[in-house]
Amino acid sequence: MDEPYPWFLGIDWGYHAHQLTVVDATGTRHGTRRVDHDAAAIADALAWVLATTQAGPAQIAVALETPRGALVSTLLARGFPVYALNPKQLDRFRDRFTVAGAKDDRRDSAVLGDSLRTDRGAFHPVRLDAPAILELRELAQLEADYQRDRSRLTNQLREQVYRLAPALLPLCPAADEPWFWALIEQAPTPAAQQRLAPARVRALLKTHRIRRLDEPQVLTALRAPRLTLAPGVVEAARAAIELLIPHLRVLAAYARRCEARQRQLLATLAEAPAADAEPREQSDLAILTSLPGLGRKGIVALLTTAAQPLATRNYARLRALLGTAPITKASGKSRLVLRRLACPPVLREVAYHWGRVSLQRDGPAHAYYQRLRSRGHTHGRALRTVVDRWLRILVAMLQQRTLYDPSRFTTVSNAANAD
Repeated sequence: MDEPYPWFLGIDWGYHAHQLTVVDATGTRHGTRRVDHDAAAIADALAWVLATTQAGPAQIAVALETPRGALVSTLLARGFPVYALNPKQLDRFRDRFTVAGAKDDRRDSAVLGDSLRTDRGAFHPVRLDAPAILELRELAQLEADYQRDRSRLTNQLREQVYRLAPALLPLCPAADEPWFWALIEQAPTPAAQQRLAPARVRALLKTHRIRRLDEPQVLTALRAPRLTLAPGVVEAARAAIELLIPHLRVLAAYARRCEARQRQLLATLAEAPAADAEPREQSDLAILTSLPGLGRKGIVALLTTAAQPLATRNYARLRALLGTAPITKASGKSRLVLRRLACPPVLREVAYHWGRVSLQRDGPAHAYYQRLRSRGHTHGRALRTVVDRWLRILVAMLQQRTLYDPSRFTTVSNAANAD
């Protein structure tokens, strides 16, 4: 942070083209240029930057909003120090130059370059992630997309089942399990459900290893009286079901492949030897895995979405990303402490499930939660405080390179209760 840079390059990233502005250490602009998103054009633009500044890449700090992508990789590969800024902060910095609300690409690139010159503390240094982390990030995003599509289609399937046979929905309320799809596929109409043989139901339950239900329960739901339907409803619903179920199976298969590949990558990271010259996710992964309540999705989300705060052991940044750092608004005698909403949704979800599951699996965490509740904290506030405690523990473990030892916290918890 204390290293001075004589030159700054602000880049307003665009899908088809980028705007570049060169600023020196006094804030004077030395040129601006529009660059197409093309390898040759970007190489020519970087040569123009070096010629304009008469400096090496290490002396030119680059400011932009997007912390990843081909442009960022190119800049880092050429030796430029790269810093990223939250778009909301760019909007605030823009007000320094105009209060009228004017906005254009050239102005934004100049604002980025000048803001990095004066307020480098608001920026986050960007580094290249390990190849396995990049692949994990893409797979996690694909899995989330498949899950959203699957939820949308299962809702449609549920509506069709509700039209034809609402008595079947208690067997699988969300209509999101493969065995239920197979059952509906074998008997898509009320008439077919009445004729479905017990042996086929028994074989279906055995094939899918369904133990919470038995044959009589399923047959009772299949044989339940039906409402009178208008002519054509059965045929229309059957056609929709026959189209939905194959699509659902494909999405489920893709999600399983994403999960399997993620587990392979995590195993590779866990087994890879650590070296000072390599990214340190390998040893970080072992520490994350030792924490109770943090499952595969949570670990992948932290390694991919919060990779840089983990690498720098930045507790303040981690708690801001996971939403456990409150927002304080104070003016005069008025003071409000609000829940933080401006954080990545995937990490907010990780924080919720991490805290919830850790209460079930870790005695000290559960005791801490109970003390918070006894003080009058709501469930949500107590859960966020529990996760904030986990983040403090995580950062300490990362700094000391140690795994989680619940006995240490059990001793402290017992001593506190005794007092």
